[in-house]
Amino acid sequence: MTTDSAPARVVLVTGGNRGIGRAIAERFVREGYAVAVTARSGEGPEGTLTVRADVTDAAAVDAAFTEVEDKLGPIDVLVANAGITKDTLLLRMSEDDFDSVVSTNLGGTFRVVKRASKNMLRRKYGRVILISSVVGLYGSAGQINYAASKSALVGFARSLTRELGARNITANVVAPGFIETDMTAALPEETQAEYKRSIPAGRFAAADEVAGVVTWLASDDAAYISGAVIPVDGGLGMGH
Repeated sequence: MTTDSAPARVVLVTGGNRGIGRAIAERFVREGYAVAVTARSGEGPEGTLTVRADVTDAAAVDAAFTEVEDKLGPIDVLVANAGITKDTLLLRMSEDDFDSVVSTNLGGTFRVVKRASKNMLRRKYGRVILISSVVGLYGSAGQINYAASKSALVGFARSLTRELGARNITANVVAPGFIETDMTAALPEETQAEYKRSIPAGRFAAADEVAGVVTWLASDDAAYISGAVIPVDGGLGMGH
C-alpha cells in the first residue's frame, strides 16, 4: 500500500457518508490511505475529505473529482458505491422509478469511472471497485430496477478490464448480501429470522466484512485479479 518514502494512495468512495460506503471509507482510513467521500448531504467519517456530488450530474462529478485532486492528489482507487432503491412490483413501477434507479446506480458508475480513468490511464495504475448486490445475480421480487442496475455492473467491470487491463488498472465487483444496517435492524424480529434462515451462514454480515474485501481488492495482493465478482453474502447467492 504505502511505505515511509511513498505518499499514501488516494481513494474516493462515492456515497461514503453512511452504510456500507461509510464502513469502506473508515477501513481505508485505518489502513493508511488518503480518503475522500462523495455525499449529497451529511459528512464522511473522521479522517476523510467530504465533497458534494450527485452522481447523476456529470458536471457535479467533475467538480468533485477536481476538488479531491487539488486537495489530496490523483485518485488511485475508486469505489463506486452510491446507489438508491425504489422498490415496487413491475406492474406498479413507474418510468421514474425505473429510470432514476438506473441513472444513479448504473449511470452514476459510468460517470465516476469515466472521470477517474483519465488519470489512471495517464499514471498506468488504478483500482476500480464496483459495489453491486447479491440481488444483481440472485433476483428479488419488487426490485427489477435495482437488480437490473446492479447486474449490469458485472458486464461493466469485465468490459473495463478488457479495455484497461494492460495499463495496470483492475476492475472488480463486490456483491454484498444482507448487511447489519439501521434498515435491517428496524425489521421485525420474525422477518429478520426468516431472512437469516435463507442464508447458509445464518446471520447478517457486518459492514466492515464488506469493507475488508474492498480494501483487499485495492491492495497489491489483488493486483492480478480483475473482472471478478466477489460475493459477501454468507452463501446466499452461491451458484449465481
